[in-house]
Amino acid sequence: MILILEPNTDHQGHAYRQLMDYLAKLPNIKTRVHQEVGTQQILTEIYLVGDTAALSVEDMQSLPTVERVVRVSQEYRILGRHRDATRGTAFEYNGVTFSQDHLHVFAGLCAVDNPEHVEMMLQALQDNGQVCTRMGAYKPRTSPYAFQGHGKNCLPYVFELAGKYGIKVVAMEITHENHVQEIRAALEQTGHPTGVMLQIGTRNTQNFELLKAVGRQQDMPVLLKRGFGITLEESLNAAEYLASEGNRKVIFGLRGMKSNMGDPHRNFVDFAHVPVVKRLTRMPVCIDPSHSVGTRDRAPDNILDVMHVTAQGVIAGANMILVDFHPAPEKALVDGPQALRLSELALFLQDVAIARNAYEQRRALALEAMQKNNS
Repeated sequence: MILILEPNTDHQGHAYRQLMDYLAKLPNIKTRVHQEVGTQQILTEIYLVGDTAALSVEDMQSLPTVERVVRVSQEYRILGRHRDATRGTAFEYNGVTFSQDHLHVFAGLCAVDNPEHVEMMLQALQDNGQVCTRMGAYKPRTSPYAFQGHGKNCLPYVFELAGKYGIKVVAMEITHENHVQEIRAALEQTGHPTGVMLQIGTRNTQNFELLKAVGRQQDMPVLLKRGFGITLEESLNAAEYLASEGNRKVIFGLRGMKSNMGDPHRNFVDFAHVPVVKRLTRMPVCIDPSHSVGTRDRAPDNILDVMHVTAQGVIAGANMILVDFHPAPEKALVDGPQALRLSELALFLQDVAIARNAYEQRRALALEAMQKNNS
């Protein structure tokens, strides 16, 4: 059960203390308080965990400062919709708003190789009006002999250059909780010129101790990718681990399923699940066309497979695109064969805009049809 309090409820006020005192006396019930700080108001939700079946919705709604009561109807207690589609889905980070209604492109280097290539990439993004990027410092690899990333050594110059070119959010994969501390230290060292979205890769989707550690920090949002060879439900429960520890700034990433059914693509594209995740949860949904396709192959219509796949995800309502670009793909230390060239960035963004416009038209058409049916 979730108690949604009146906006801007004062946690030091008498009414709030009276409410918490009452909840503390409920038998076999534990409380978890989550607060959402928006630009205009502060929202508080209290999660009641335990034997809540005996609690009356009407009684709970009559308690001080309680505006609304939601009885949980899904396994995803914090991130789920619970048959209450009016609950907000947005969060803001470093001036960028993420929600199931927005769309952001995170184009960049799968793996940071040198400052020159980082600067070239960020300059191209600024020239094309972009404020988000991906930059891989920590790279989990199948082979122990493959390049593992420059780690904390590249963080200062990546963050400084991001600030120089107006990049507000850098998506960066981590594989250990120590990486969170290294990132935080580098941001502090460079004067916080940018923000970081922590990325949990597919190999770590069920690394539960890492999920709990990342969930305990609440200043940086998290992009969680769908896991290798597990069900969508299992991956969504992994996201719930993050939220249950306190961090609800979670974006769910679809990056293709590991299956030979997707050949000759690198992975079987799973972007049909974009609307499914948005229906089941309040999370924005990210698509990763680069790791889904894995090549620069081009169809007979002269459109790259990566761009075809991106359009499929965007027209289904994706809210974020994580895509590989590189100034010199042939020199890339990781995933060069799938990286797009900087000369293709403007075309890619234009193609995304076309697909997004088609999605907006489809959504408007569906809303119009629903209103006619209800009239």
